[in-house]
Amino acid sequence: MIFSCSVDDGHPADMRLAQYLARHGVNATFYLPINNVEGWPVLQGAQMRELAQGFEIGSHTHDHCFLNRLDDQQARFQIQQGKRALEQILGRGVTGFCYPGGKYRPVHLQMVRAAGFHYARTTRNLHLDPGPGRFELATSCQFYAHGRAVYLRNFLRGGHWMRRAPLLLDGLRRRQWQGRLHAMLDQALARGGVFHLWLHSIDIEQMAAWDALDGFLRHVAGAVSPAQRWTNAQLAAHYFSD
Repeated sequence: MIFSCSVDDGHPADMRLAQYLARHGVNATFYLPINNVEGWPVLQGAQMRELAQGFEIGSHTHDHCFLNRLDDQQARFQIQQGKRALEQILGRGVTGFCYPGGKYRPVHLQMVRAAGFHYARTTRNLHLDPGPGRFELATSCQFYAHGRAVYLRNFLRGGHWMRRAPLLLDGLRRRQWQGRLHAMLDQALARGGVFHLWLHSIDIEQMAAWDALDGFLRHVAGAVSPAQRWTNAQLAAHYFSD
């Protein structure tokens, strides 16, 4: 099984999260906006550069805008300028992109490709595969205290039900959300494929779930060899050659 982890929104708590990941030797991809129109604080340039020393950095638009709420000109600006500004801060290229809120239209896939990105990640969940394409990488689950109703609702909306049902059933067998995530990981280890965890560091802060996260990462470190802990860029490059 391949394990991949990604972190969205560039909240300053990402710096604490990076320490937990490094402690357990878990690779991750951090998707950073330059600003956040929702008012949340974001990492500053020096913090971004520090984070980039140990982890892959991807773009999350310039201002953390949901692309499906923008016209084409605005969406193109957010995609292109987010990449340019981040590359200027880091002093190196940025090849990965993540759609804020998982909101996008088919035209945005072409915009992301045209901007020079090599891949893009969505919030499609309950997958044990990399997703339908290089610019629509899927995920397995979010590290969050979602109830069963949320999983069921997302499952029904997301399609590909036969492919996604096994992981859903694994999760629903547990009542407590932390046990649910551990059970899903265990079943992924048994079945093989790709287990892609994604999260927001501010959620961990607000839920006071740092110990829970530490325990989950310890589980990953004990069960998945270092060679099978991939960044999102490694995932895209391995599974999609176009």
